[in-house]
Amino acid sequence: MLWYLGRRLLQVIPVFLGATLLLYALVFLRPGDPVAGLGGERGLPEAVQEQIRAQFHLDQPFIVQYLYYLKGIFTFDLGDTFTGRPVAEVVAEALPITFQLAIMALVIETIFGIGFGLFAGLRKGKLFDSSVLVLSLLLIALPTFVTGLVLQIVVGVNLGWLPVTVGRDPDFISMLMPAIVLATASFAQILRLTRTSVVENVSADFVRTASAKGLPRDKVVGRHVLRNSLIPVVTFIGVDLGNLMTGSIVTEGIFNINGVGGTLYKAIGSGESVTIVTLSTVIVLIYIVANLLVDLLYAVLDPRIRYA
Repeated sequence: MLWYLGRRLLQVIPVFLGATLLLYALVFLRPGDPVAGLGGERGLPEAVQEQIRAQFHLDQPFIVQYLYYLKGIFTFDLGDTFTGRPVAEVVAEALPITFQLAIMALVIETIFGIGFGLFAGLRKGKLFDSSVLVLSLLLIALPTFVTGLVLQIVVGVNLGWLPVTVGRDPDFISMLMPAIVLATASFAQILRLTRTSVVENVSADFVRTASAKGLPRDKVVGRHVLRNSLIPVVTFIGVDLGNLMTGSIVTEGIFNINGVGGTLYKAIGSGESVTIVTLSTVIVLIYIVANLLVDLLYAVLDPRIRYA
C-alpha cells in the first residue's frame, strides 16, 4: 500500500509541472495588456505602467515569468495582486467557500443519485423507473443558469423557503440552494449510471447464486448488487469533484458567492496570471487527490483488487 501511494505521489510532480506550464502559457498568450487597462479610460502614466510591469515581471520572457512563479510556489510567496492584496490571502479566502459548496453538492448528488438509481434499477420497466429516467434526462438538458433562476423564483421568492443569494457570510442554509443547483446535472448522471449498473448486476450469475442459497433480499441487494454497481459510480464521483469546483463559476455568479468562481472570473478579466494559475492548479491537485482516493476505494468495493 505504501509503495503504491509513493508511486502515485511521484506521478503528481510531472502532472503539476505540466499543468502549471500549460496554464501559464495560455495566460501569457492572452491578447491585450493587463496593465494598460488598470487606469480605466484615462489610463496610467507610462512610467507607472513600466513600474508595475517590472514589479510583476511582465516585462520578462515567458519562461522567466514561469520560473518566478515556481519560485513563489516553493518559497510560499505567491506575491500580490494588481490591487496590492496577497494572492495567498485571496486563494485562502475563496477556496473554502467553493470547497464547501462542492462538498455539499457532492453529498446531495451521491445520496439521491445512488438511492434513486438503485430503486429504478430494481424496478426496471415500471412507472418509477420510467419517471426517473425522464426526470434525469430533463435535468441533464437544462443549463445550470436556467435551473438556478427557476429555483430562485419558485423556492426563494414565491415560497420563501431558502435565501435567494448568499452574500459575504455563507452558512449552510444560504448555501443549500446553490448546492442543489450545482448538483442537478451530476445527480442525473449518477442516477442513470447507478440504474444501468444495477440492471446489469441483478441478472448476474453471482446474484442468482446468492439468492438460490437463501440469502435475504436486502443482503443480496446491499452486499452483491449495490456493492458491485458502485464501482463505475465511484469513478464518476471522483472525477466530478473537480468538475464541481470548476463548474461553480456560473452557480457562484447566479447566487453572488465570493468563491473560486467569482475570483477566477475577475482575475481572468484583469489578466492576473498568478491568481489564475494558482486557483487552476489547486483544482488540478483536487482532481489528482480525488482520483487517488477512487483507486483506494476500488479495493474496498471489489475484493479482487488488492494493493500489495
